Amino acid sequence: MYELVNTAQSQAWNGDEGRHWSDHHDRWNAVNEGFDEPLLTASGIGPGDRVLDVGCGTGQTTRLAARAAARGSVLGLDLSGPMLDRARLLAAREGLGNIGFEQGDAQVHPLPEAGFDVAVSRFGVMFFADPAAAFGNIARALRPGGRLAFVCMADPARCEWAQVYGAVSAALPSAPQAADDLTGPGMFSLADPVVVREVLGQAGFDDVRTEAVDALGDFGRDADDAAEHLLGSGPGRHLVERLGAADDGDGDGAEHLRAALRAALAPYEQTAGVRMRTGAWLVTAVRR
Repeated sequence: MYELVNTAQSQAWNGDEGRHWSDHHDRWNAVNEGFDEPLLTASGIGPGDRVLDVGCGTGQTTRLAARAAARGSVLGLDLSGPMLDRARLLAAREGLGNIGFEQGDAQVHPLPEAGFDVAVSRFGVMFFADPAAAFGNIARALRPGGRLAFVCMADPARCEWAQVYGAVSAALPSAPQAADDLTGPGMFSLADPVVVREVLGQAGFDDVRTEAVDALGDFGRDADDAAEHLLGSGPGRHLVERLGAADDGDGDGAEHLRAALRAALAPYEQTAGVRMRTGAWLVTAVRR
């Protein structure tokens, strides 16, 4: 067994964050599934293709890829044991027999050389400790001419939920972090298209293209429901921890935070629930 190198992310996604995403997989898919169609269209998965889904999480994109590659195969790779447990259960429930899942660090995981025709990812490639090593490993796993397509976060100014965290920060003097600090290490690591092109070029990819894509996400029934859900996520817990560290002793910090989050979410309430827009880059490339 090789040694994990992305240890901080492994600890997070095998701890509270991974369990939260596994337990609430349906809610997080409701936030992000607006990017599924652009991603699958850009990937051009054919019926006989061998597909790698990097940072597959609970496997929604893996299952979609498996349907597109009905005579082929799909491997979902992720650091998170709890999320992969959920992914296996959901794939079995849907009767998809051309899927496999492996727990591993994409930077060093022993993927078969030239073993895949297509690699895809929905928000699973921003957390690499060493992006050049990870994309280099992915490139080696693709056949020459193999395709890469992924979605990654764009500038936080294009993300309404990031603006919500920024508003909450401003409302709480004891937790003055900027929005991009609150979203966790690496979330916006590929937000600059220049960086994306440099990293992929160094890793062995050509014809790197970045296209701005936006999608509305479903964050909850109303502001109260969305606030409770977000407080259980990594960014929400981070705010709670920072607020606790600066607690003035009145014991009301958590409720102040909850109230500030509800107030920031209220403008996004619609009849159908809380809808917020996420801005992302759709990136495509070809392995040399």
